[in-house]
Amino acid sequence: MRVIISFAALLLSVALLQLSSGGVGPLDALSGLELGFTRTQVGVLGSAHFVGFFIGCWWAPRLMGSVGHSRAFAALTAAGAIGLLAHMLVIDPWFWALMRVATGLCVAGCYTIIESWLHSKVSNATRGRTMGIYRVVDMGASLLAQLMIGVLSPARYVSYNLLALLCVASLLPLTLTRVRPPQTPEAPRLRPQLAITRSPLAAAGAMVAGLTSAAFRMVGPIYGQEVGLRPDQIGFFLAAFVAGGAVAQYPLGWLADQYDRRMVLIGLSAAAILTCATTVAASGMGTWGVMLAAVAFGFATFPIYSVSAAHAHDFADENERVELSAALMFFFAVGAIASPLLASGLIAAYGPAALFTFIAAGHGVLIVFGLTRMRARPTVVRRTRYVWMPRTSFTIGRLLGRSRDRAPRGEDRQPH
Repeated sequence: MRVIISFAALLLSVALLQLSSGGVGPLDALSGLELGFTRTQVGVLGSAHFVGFFIGCWWAPRLMGSVGHSRAFAALTAAGAIGLLAHMLVIDPWFWALMRVATGLCVAGCYTIIESWLHSKVSNATRGRTMGIYRVVDMGASLLAQLMIGVLSPARYVSYNLLALLCVASLLPLTLTRVRPPQTPEAPRLRPQLAITRSPLAAAGAMVAGLTSAAFRMVGPIYGQEVGLRPDQIGFFLAAFVAGGAVAQYPLGWLADQYDRRMVLIGLSAAAILTCATTVAASGMGTWGVMLAAVAFGFATFPIYSVSAAHAHDFADENERVELSAALMFFFAVGAIASPLLASGLIAAYGPAALFTFIAAGHGVLIVFGLTRMRARPTVVRRTRYVWMPRTSFTIGRLLGRSRDRAPRGEDRQPH
């Protein structure tokens, strides 16, 4: 309870920020379709979000070093609010894409600042509890954000105004807290080649995780509308994906600590292909069939990033943890930037089932690459602990601290 109280302001800012940023993706997709945007143009909006996300991850630590945590948070929040409010001023897909860059920059930059602040205040004794609470708050707000699409009318100023109010409200807890801002940490260097040298399979897994998550969350509303879901049902459809992913973290984490992580990763991709086919088949089985398929899809695909990260960290030294986490986030962003545009174009050309065909193809490539890597070298004897890795900022590796630096259950073990 003391941990919750001491970080209440930061956690409340996280919840409000997630409600705002998590709601804009599906709202933009449905609004764009109602306003006559093509499906490809709607995909551009999702890709633009992740362009801003990548810029925010890279730039925010440097902005903190220049103006401090609170001022940087205020500036980034202002950029996000402007990006939301300006949507209904100019009805143009390319202008909206520019505004989505602003909202993506806001969410990544603000998460960077919050995680930097949390890192400076936690100790090794409280790190595990703090990260657990942080994940629960972030995931809970993400679930609620998806459900908000049921009450946000597409292409209406009031809907974007509500999201902007939530974005601006995230300023209040953080800027009014009496907790002193920490000293600015050194910005992590971005070295994508570090992930490739430590584990090419982990880099590929992170990219496929970005491809999957961004395609589903940014283009999923188009699929939902194509198969006959109402806006409120589309919200449940997206939330079911997040819920399935949250439930999967603990059993999949146990498997990843017990068995060769490459086999776990290959198994997850095989399950992802199966659930892609199931989701397409379930489109004719009524609303409950679609929702259950989304839960299964989230269960199979959501842990792939964390398993990939755990596998990469098995081959890394302790002093490489922060930069390796940033490198994996880079590959996640690459997949996330490309996939909404590609997926929306395929839906426009071949129909809604093309979304899951595209995702399944990505996982098929990952299976082949994983089997190839298993023949290239053995896995390590002593492995790090599996850690649920949020895809929030380049600094998440610093906040996780030394939580990886011991084998599962605190002992050396040979993978089965």
